[in-house]
Amino acid sequence: MRRLYSTFAGGWPGIGLLVMRLVVGLVLLADKSPNLVSSPSLHLTAASAPLAVSGLLLVAGLWTPVAGAVVAAMEISQVVRAEEQPLVGLLAGTIAAALAMLGPGRWSVDARLFGWKRIDTALPRP
Repeated sequence: MRRLYSTFAGGWPGIGLLVMRLVVGLVLLADKSPNLVSSPSLHLTAASAPLAVSGLLLVAGLWTPVAGAVVAAMEISQVVRAEEQPLVGLLAGTIAAALAMLGPGRWSVDARLFGWKRIDTALPRP
């Protein structure tokens, strides 16, 4: 992950990335979770499961480039097929693509796992 992003943005840019991740992830969870629970259709379940999992990953900030790319590809393909709510899909897909390119930000699991670590080598003073 460190090879993809030289730094994990902090400050206001990091807060902006956090808000983007939370909004897209929660919209995906709110939109796709009912399809997983109540839908007996295999086609609808197979289309909703990757989006719901990607929504969870985006909320946590884990595997952000992969989750963002999956959401972008699936949502934009649904817009091209002219499914329900094309503008919501276009917006979610565009923001997910931007997250895949920009990274998760400092407040994410990715930053904790793959970010730069500070090692203090100073000896304690007596």
